[in-house]
Amino acid sequence: MEATSSPSFEGLRINDLFLDVLAKHRFTVPTPIQQKAIPAAIDGEDIIGIAQTGTGKTLAFGIPMLQRMYEGVAKGGALVLVPTRELALQVNEALGKIGAPLGLRTAVLIGGERIDKQVRQLRAHPHVLVATPGRLLDVVEQRHAKLDRMSVLVLDEADRMLDMGFAPQINRILAMLPKPQERQTLLFSATMPDDIVNIANRHMRMPVRVEVAPSGTAAEMVEQELYIVRRDDKFALLLHLLQEYADASVLLFSRTKHGAHKLARLLEKEGVRAAEIHANRTLAQRIKALEGFKAGTYRVLVATDIAARGIDVTGIGLVINYDLPDNAEDYVHRIGRTGRAGREGRAISLAMPDQRADIRAIERLIRKPLPVSKHARLSVELPELPAAEKARRGMHGGRVRRFGHRPRFHRR
Repeated sequence: MEATSSPSFEGLRINDLFLDVLAKHRFTVPTPIQQKAIPAAIDGEDIIGIAQTGTGKTLAFGIPMLQRMYEGVAKGGALVLVPTRELALQVNEALGKIGAPLGLRTAVLIGGERIDKQVRQLRAHPHVLVATPGRLLDVVEQRHAKLDRMSVLVLDEADRMLDMGFAPQINRILAMLPKPQERQTLLFSATMPDDIVNIANRHMRMPVRVEVAPSGTAAEMVEQELYIVRRDDKFALLLHLLQEYADASVLLFSRTKHGAHKLARLLEKEGVRAAEIHANRTLAQRIKALEGFKAGTYRVLVATDIAARGIDVTGIGLVINYDLPDNAEDYVHRIGRTGRAGREGRAISLAMPDQRADIRAIERLIRKPLPVSKHARLSVELPELPAAEKARRGMHGGRVRRFGHRPRFHRR
């Protein structure tokens, strides 16, 4: 039988100089979204990429964008719009690894830093701007930058930008850019709500849709669990889970910034090394927390949804949803932080008995029921489903696993 060869960046029409840079950074095997998006983007096609967090989206748009600029095909600048400061820094770091060795410069425009420092970066005439919408508009309105010659636009995590209320700013930015037929637009999103479809219809040129998994699909390598627990028992169950998965680094989600701060302090009192990342922390504090989490200084990083969109850390063993998210799409983004780069991961959600509607919304989005696990002392039951709903779902109450009799977390 003829052996099948592994996918390679060499088969994606990438310039040899870029291949050399990728090899130096040990990027050898493209991810599925990179395999599908890079050739079409190099050809100048507009792209709609549907892929979860952790699938390699940054290089999927970064390699063709940088290559087209290096070869002079894209003659203007490039703009990468992202929802959060942390994500902007992560994207800029990734683009710098590929572009800097070939003389391609980037600049970051984000809130939380002095604008004069960022203006100095603009005076160096960067090839790529990585920006959050608010700070970009500040800079443009102060006439430190112009957008009318941008030849490439990237909307990264577009669904999250809209969730955060950036639609008015995005529309203003789109109006300042060259017309869709005069630029290339690359849009990446984990979900495909109607607002994203409207952007594609109005501001893109017959985009090629590249879909690694259906919109809303949860990460394949993540085993998911659900505990039903009273509010007053949540923290006790959290401590039990941290003990159960004692070797795993943990990303812990709180619905509010005040809740995140409280959880971090409670964990520190219990002897658990924890840091927090949310809107009440300064940019320097958020970067310090993230770097400490990456380095292993902190075992637990407590985060809100908005701040967590910049977290790009491989090797997160466990995601715990201490609070369910406000919308089901955020559940997909949250659990996509584990089970990355071919590793297995686990996501555990703590829900209260009155949150059946939130649970059902998540299950509809991911197209499967969440397996229910029980702790002998702390778990409680969900109220019974009406008979008609139970029959329609075919769940018969859901699959139940008892605490202490479930597969152990597989670590590599």
